[in-house]
Amino acid sequence: MKQTAKPELFRELPSVDELLRSDGVSALVVTHGMPAVTDGARAVLARLREEISSGLLDEAALRLALGGVAEAIEQQVQRALRPSLRPMINATGVILHTNLGRAPLSTAALDHVREVSGTYSNLEFEIESGERGKRDMHVQRLLSKLLGESGNGQSISTIVVNNNAAAVLLALNTLADAGEVVVSRGELVEIGGSFRIPDVMAKSGAILREVGTTNRTRAADYEKAINDRTRLLLRVHRSNFEITGFTEQASTAELVALARKRSIPVMEDLGSGALVDLQSFGITGEPSVLDSLRAGVDIVTYSGDKLLGGPQAGLISGRADLVARMRGNSLFRALRVDKLTYAALEATLLAYVRRDHGAIPALKMMRSTKDEIGRRAEAVAKGIRQSGSTIKAEVIDGESVIGGGAAPSSTLPTRLLAITCADLSADELATRLRASDPPIIARVEDGRVLLDLRTVFPEQDRAIASALAGVAQ
Repeated sequence: MKQTAKPELFRELPSVDELLRSDGVSALVVTHGMPAVTDGARAVLARLREEISSGLLDEAALRLALGGVAEAIEQQVQRALRPSLRPMINATGVILHTNLGRAPLSTAALDHVREVSGTYSNLEFEIESGERGKRDMHVQRLLSKLLGESGNGQSISTIVVNNNAAAVLLALNTLADAGEVVVSRGELVEIGGSFRIPDVMAKSGAILREVGTTNRTRAADYEKAINDRTRLLLRVHRSNFEITGFTEQASTAELVALARKRSIPVMEDLGSGALVDLQSFGITGEPSVLDSLRAGVDIVTYSGDKLLGGPQAGLISGRADLVARMRGNSLFRALRVDKLTYAALEATLLAYVRRDHGAIPALKMMRSTKDEIGRRAEAVAKGIRQSGSTIKAEVIDGESVIGGGAAPSSTLPTRLLAITCADLSADELATRLRASDPPIIARVEDGRVLLDLRTVFPEQDRAIASALAGVAQ
């Protein structure tokens, strides 16, 4: 039962200086440094004051707490000095979970990043000539193999910036600064983080020219809007939503034909940027970069850490002359990426060149079958039952999603671990899973905690079983 706070207990608390001079705490200073230990001592004392004020500590409890104050300060220091960015287990079934870092990198990408970043590299150096080189060449050579030529037989060039929003900004600023860009009202999207196409366009210096309506925009709407100030036709792939019912959208072929007729480039912001045909994964409605380029789109922008399965990056692929203009834009230097990103991206693209799609974790997760996931889920459930835990685990049918704004209407059939506990609510159980090491992130639906092993690496199954077996004890 909570006691009334006793003012005299506050006088029992030592000062920060007294703590720092004590034997146990002074030893921590040698290991962790004065600033960190001082902050830790202040935090522990503040916590004790709060517990006294709340009536949670009486004289005996305070004496016990002060006896272990050095250990409490050490734990506080260790928590403060631990990296904030931590690995987690994604059991949500959302493959490209933006809040959890989107696409996990392949082993080859991690190895290449470690190899390149731990020493010097030829980031901007041509080994044969001994001259300064361009960092683009490390991925340009691979994307040339993957993308080939455009639908007009022109060579395809690619540059890399730090994310797709930067790619859109650079492209619009280069091709349409102070000019008009024609875009359908149904494509003026906002995605996570309040990224809005109209806002990015305004920052780029381009002038938005909306055409059509939210649900219906025809090629004729674009053509009527073209004037002597028009610099670009823009198509934006709808992310995180779709429009159904009484709808109409100008086809890519119609826009390309109109652009050729009026000698205006056409650009497509694909967002997710698939480099493979996703229909073989059971995913529809998500065009690939190659589809757009072969259809004659002049410039395509897309992400590196979504369907491509690599690091965060924004890629701009298209007509060599237009990409060259972007490379010469002063914004490009401000938005370009470093050697770590190039290393991870190069290794990821090499897997595509080798057609080793199974080496890319996000693609491997998409290809996992319902039966494969079900067998893993049954094994985890069996382990929980044999552990004697009060947790109840059953395996049920469910659905996984792609996430990251990709294929919003597509789902993948899966098997879910449905977890309940008589002594804990679903929310309390999910909270305890998040507090495990590593934290386990799951879904809560209909009073149950649901775990989808599609987005869990097989070697993490044991950690989930162990956490679930112990979480209710």
